[in-house]
Amino acid sequence: MKRTAFYAVAVFAAAVTSGLAAWVYEGKWGASGSQLGQFDKPTGIGLAPNGNVYVADTYNHRVQYFTWEGHFRGNWGKSGSGDGEFRYPEGIAVATNGNVYVADTARHRIQYFTPTGSFIGKWGSQGAGDGQFERPFGIAVAPNGNVYVGDTENDRVQYFTASGSFLGKWGASGSGNGQFNRSMGVAVLPSGARVYIGDRLNFRVQYFTSSGSFLGKWGSQGSGDGQFNRPYGVATAPNANVFVADIYNARIQYFTPDGSFLGKWGTRGSGNGEFYYPEGVVVSANGSRVYVADTFNDRIQYFRWTEPAVAPSSVGRIKALFR
Repeated sequence: MKRTAFYAVAVFAAAVTSGLAAWVYEGKWGASGSQLGQFDKPTGIGLAPNGNVYVADTYNHRVQYFTWEGHFRGNWGKSGSGDGEFRYPEGIAVATNGNVYVADTARHRIQYFTPTGSFIGKWGSQGAGDGQFERPFGIAVAPNGNVYVGDTENDRVQYFTASGSFLGKWGASGSGNGQFNRSMGVAVLPSGARVYIGDRLNFRVQYFTSSGSFLGKWGSQGSGDGQFNRPYGVATAPNANVFVADIYNARIQYFTPDGSFLGKWGTRGSGNGEFYYPEGVVVSANGSRVYVADTFNDRIQYFRWTEPAVAPSSVGRIKALFR
């Protein structure tokens, strides 16, 4: 009987592992250009509570937004220094109330808007003081509305109220715990308890409390599982898993909240599921889709989680062993 039971378990395992759970390609949109729905080096990507997808269309100096499957909804912005104008915007994030925050990178400031692009406010200027920036890249909005910014060339993170009042900062240049070498992507857990930073030229991810106390890190330079070649965008899922755009390795990797490797997908190329310097990543509110800004392919790709199916005939054979 024990031998029969062992064989039954083996058959069941074979049935389950004949297909592996994975993130699989579902769709894409975009092409090179400046027309509506086209992109010139899209970088940041954010998701609204209603499912709309917002894209920082960096070299077109604008924001575009779409339905979840890529149907064009609207756009705003042009090259300039006025309110609602941009100079190479890179980071983008959407608050729970639908307001859209944009890291206006080459203008060294943050601007924020209504969901349809009406200007609300701005803060920041070039410099190293509190509330000043040097080419801010990553941006994330916590559940309580606080806004976290990867102040890239100042090698630090700053955070603010929803309207831009300075709250705090952490980080310095270096490779020690809590230090950065070009802080890039920023993500906050859905609970608000942790902040994850893509530490680009230290080839790692670091994570902190919401006020900046160091909690942990993972990663090193390379192409193996859990290694990075310039991590850029970082995103968190509803289950607290962490997704990282590993751009020079042309892939997405994902991890547990403490950095244990879970999986990866992507190779260099322009086919479905392939990437050319993917810089932005975001996870849907229900955790079922991942959107990637495939920057140098001038497009957005999205992927869905697929569980393996167990064939009914396999289940029947297992039951028969115990009759």
